[in-house]
Amino acid sequence: MPTIFTTPILSPLLRKTSQAILKLSGWEVVGEIPPELKHCVVIGAPHTTNWDLPTSLLLAFALNAEMQWVGKASIFRFPFGTLMRFMSGIPVDRSKSGNMVTATVEKFKSEPVLRLLMAPEGTRAQAEQWKTGFYYIAHGAQVPIAMAFVDYKKRRGGIGGVFKTTGDYVADLGAIQAAYQMF
Repeated sequence: MPTIFTTPILSPLLRKTSQAILKLSGWEVVGEIPPELKHCVVIGAPHTTNWDLPTSLLLAFALNAEMQWVGKASIFRFPFGTLMRFMSGIPVDRSKSGNMVTATVEKFKSEPVLRLLMAPEGTRAQAEQWKTGFYYIAHGAQVPIAMAFVDYKKRRGGIGGVFKTTGDYVADLGAIQAAYQMF
């Protein structure tokens, strides 16, 4: 199924429109996902509002970075399911105990381009600690983590850097969270 990022006429139009909207509203777009980086887990933190998705899509288009994103299954129900999938969404049913990490690692092997946007907190609520799935997906698929951010107060957003996992979750998470303090 074609997505909003892969539709030939719509995608370039949305890129220019996104750049214009962000510029006119005073936003600064920062960083990039290197064009040669076809596979990565993109984490977006902090995840604090329902506006994160539309803002992230505007930023993704402005950065010319084709992405897919994961969201709770309930937003993929009728009547919005088809639209959410067209917007490159992948539903996740958090009530079922399945192995999302293994399934997603396998998806990286079969897709020519997969930049998967995830919220490491797993929720918009204040989280005491980040979920581990994003890390183990990136490490298992042997793909880097692109650190995306949206700063509503400073009207800045984009990619703050790319991180390659080492397998030491505690040390790597500390380095990633320290990097977020700099954005």
